[in-house]
Amino acid sequence: MPSPNASLMHAATETSLLRDGFLLLGFALVFVLLFRRLGLGATLGFLVAGALVGPQMFDMVGEPESMRGVAELGITLLLFVVGLELNPARLWKMKRDILGLGLIQVTLCGLAITGVIIVTGFSPAAALALGLPLALSSTAQVLPLLHSSGRLRTPFGERAFAILLFQDLSIIPLITIIAAMSRNPANAGGPPGWLLTFYTVAAVAGLIAAGRFLIRPLFRFIGNMGEREMFVFAALFTVIASAALMEWLGLSTALGAFIAGVMLADSPYRHELEADVEPFRSILLGLFFLSVGMMLNLHAIAERPLFVVGMALALIVVKAAVIFAIGLAFRMSWRSALGLGLLLSQGGEFGFVLFAQAQNADLIAPDAASLFGAIVTLSMATTPFLMAATRGFREAPVEREEREAPKADGANALVVGYGRFGQTVAQMLIASNIPVTLVDNDIEMIDVAGGFGAKVYFGDGTRLDLLRQAGAEEAELILFCIDGDQIGAELVEAVHEAFPQAAIYVRGYDRRAMIRLSSTPVAAVVREVMESAMKMARLALQELDVSPEDIDRAADMYRARDKERLKTQIETGDYRAGRDRIFTQPGREP
Repeated sequence: MPSPNASLMHAATETSLLRDGFLLLGFALVFVLLFRRLGLGATLGFLVAGALVGPQMFDMVGEPESMRGVAELGITLLLFVVGLELNPARLWKMKRDILGLGLIQVTLCGLAITGVIIVTGFSPAAALALGLPLALSSTAQVLPLLHSSGRLRTPFGERAFAILLFQDLSIIPLITIIAAMSRNPANAGGPPGWLLTFYTVAAVAGLIAAGRFLIRPLFRFIGNMGEREMFVFAALFTVIASAALMEWLGLSTALGAFIAGVMLADSPYRHELEADVEPFRSILLGLFFLSVGMMLNLHAIAERPLFVVGMALALIVVKAAVIFAIGLAFRMSWRSALGLGLLLSQGGEFGFVLFAQAQNADLIAPDAASLFGAIVTLSMATTPFLMAATRGFREAPVEREEREAPKADGANALVVGYGRFGQTVAQMLIASNIPVTLVDNDIEMIDVAGGFGAKVYFGDGTRLDLLRQAGAEEAELILFCIDGDQIGAELVEAVHEAFPQAAIYVRGYDRRAMIRLSSTPVAAVVREVMESAMKMARLALQELDVSPEDIDRAADMYRARDKERLKTQIETGDYRAGRDRIFTQPGREP
């Protein structure tokens, strides 16, 4: 039986955890909403909230290191989601911008910033460990800016995304470079470099094989069972197991999560996985930035404010100038190149990860990590202001370029349900050169469709989060072709509110569905059997030698009466209304 003192300590610990959670979430909620409102992004809100509640300011919660381990799972999940985005076909189309623009940008910006840091008195190894991370930009900040301005699917936006994508990919080699330069005695007894390389290649090959022969069959089994909660468990298990394998081999856990995402990027379960992992990723990534804010050494920053401000300005100027020059070399207009340079001129969230790696490797002191963390934070804060201040001389020519450019690859139509009805709808759209994303929750149907060359993603297309992951925010059409009477007015209203740019079409089970959805913002409800039934009636009348004119007259009469009856039913809300418009046998009452 536990002693009274032990019980009191346990209760105090639980109270402390609840109080810390209340304060952290409360401060984060307030400052993230405030910074979002000001257009500065959620990342800065988390950092400021963490700094305020941390030991350097109000000291309102426990030690930041105590939550760092859990919070770093956010980075792991972020890399998993990045891996899921790497569809091989999309990468191949963007290979020139990714391998050209991206590689040149990271290399030149990293070396240029390293040179600036060396001038300030840092050793070459420390300057490289700081300069390379500063070459990365903030994906979490730039992508929302592109999306809100409607430029994500333009040539300008595609190039910015290609650079960000390469930056995300470069995390793994940058972590490896920092580990190779490590001066930490704890690593002195580690395996030699050639053995680490062998471990890396073997682990990546093993993860790819596991994804093909173990993980995909597991997801197929769970999908057939219809247990959505188990999908979440399986997704988290895949990420954590991959990261744990890498940690056991002494390699980067981030590499394991990234490979786990890549091996599932071309699977039918990609959108379902993104939708399931996204809430955990967002929460844990927020905790990571809170912990970074708590660990910022504000005293060290206060002692050298001119250094922080000067280095932040130097970072922005150097990156903007280098990216501007690269853009000109890739035949962008000078206005577009300047806009790209300013958009990507800030430091990024992965800088905090790499600074922590460099600190653990004894390449930089904790105070230096805090100083450069503050430099990244300050540079991120300037981006919205820079974009607003330069909008006047950047945008006019860019808008002309965007109007003339073809649309970027992406789903202009999202078809939910790939049964008999959905297949015909999708085939008509594809025949008209409309890009289509297909979603269904029938594993057998997905496998059959794959045998005919159709790419169908697994998932419940009535979930807003899954629709968003499947591209509904950019889609012009959302077509619900699901069997049965599953689409209600509340769902249509919610989809329209979430994706107002998309026209919504619904497969209606019968006229009851048309009446129920008549007051919703749906573009059209199509009764699933009406046209095929009328086609059969036409063929039957032809068999009886009825003239084509009489057949057309009968079809027109039926359509007119049915339309009048439906209108009356919608107006009165009475399904039995308009009975007098039904054709009856001679001598029989309706």
